[in-house]
Amino acid sequence: MAAQNHVQLTVIKENDNQNRNQVPEEDTDYFQRAQWLRAATLGATDGLVTTASLMMGVGAVKKDVDAMILIGFAALFAGACSMAIGEFVSVYSQLDIELAQIKRETKTRGQNHEQKEEEDQEGLPNPFLAAVASAVAFSLGGIIPILAAGFISNHKVRMGVVVAAVSLALFVFGGIGAVLGKSPAVRSCARVLIGGWMAMGITFGLTKLIGSAGMEM
Repeated sequence: MAAQNHVQLTVIKENDNQNRNQVPEEDTDYFQRAQWLRAATLGATDGLVTTASLMMGVGAVKKDVDAMILIGFAALFAGACSMAIGEFVSVYSQLDIELAQIKRETKTRGQNHEQKEEEDQEGLPNPFLAAVASAVAFSLGGIIPILAAGFISNHKVRMGVVVAAVSLALFVFGGIGAVLGKSPAVRSCARVLIGGWMAMGITFGLTKLIGSAGMEM
């Protein structure tokens, strides 16, 4: 009887191990896709807020549209490069850690698990792809305020259009983040909107203060 129970327990354990090896594959793929999409949304939001805030800051002391567009592109280029380098370094560090872990596990398992090691390595993150994706996401967000301001000559109208365009884009990005994170959409959109408004308002106010102190460009 004890032997029969032992066999049943062994079969149950084997079935559990098979289920664990089968189900997580789809979950892992979905999780990785969701993480990529979420990172892209955050990168686009970062590019949007950073570029718009700098443009609002320049607009606080200078009414020339060319100056706003120039600072917008400077923010876009600098931010995209910064995001790409930061993402590359971060993902490369993660890659080194995971490769070291795979090698340790392979030594522990023995030579029969070399194929398993190759399969594990196929699912590892790509630092170059992550860097490019980060830069592209930042650029897509950063180009929105530049396009909004580029075709309007009146200074006050231009500033208002930039705020409106950025607010709409923030609302969309907040909604996407809520869907991916499975969080309440209203709360997520409100957080992103308020954060973006604060960044633009603080930058505008402080730059205006510095400009009024005699440090205008």
